Amino acid sequence: ANFFDRYLENVPGTYFVDSDCIACDTCTAIAPNHFKLTMTNEHAFVYFQPKTKKEISFCEEALDTCPVNAIGTQN
Repeated sequence: ANFFDRYLENVPGTYFVDSDCIACDTCTAIAPNHFKLTMTNEHAFVYFQPKTKKEISFCEEALDTCPVNAIGTQN
């Protein structure tokens, strides 16, 4: 994923979704407390950054599972 192509809806923090997202709903199924689709189901975005180790593991699983590599991290 490309940080410079990330969606503006992403809340600031480590994880983001970029313009490669195809709205497949995989990330929202794996980490629904962190990813959701836009109201028009156009693409996903990060609406809550993970804080605990468990939350981070869900976001990492979503990142690893994304079929188009649209989820990235920036530290």
